[in-house]
Amino acid sequence: MALQPVKQKGGKTVYAWALEGDIETSGLYSNTVQIEWPPRSSRMIEIPEVDQWEWFSSAEAKMKINTAQAAFIEELERKLSEVE
Repeated sequence: MALQPVKQKGGKTVYAWALEGDIETSGLYSNTVQIEWPPRSSRMIEIPEVDQWEWFSSAEAKMKINTAQAAFIEELERKLSEVE
């Protein structure tokens, strides 16, 4: 299920989806991004955008996630409570 996009303080719009299932985190992988490293070196390296995957309770996730992205968790909680 698609969740409403959120705009972070720096202006980046983030999109998220929710799904129900038994997902094994060891099989997940991230897309990558190229950055110049060291800065001003003209040397580009490729790094994953996400370096680890973990499951948290919604309360714990809200403490760890980017403040703007907490809206994803709140929206999902609302949608799940409507189904019950």
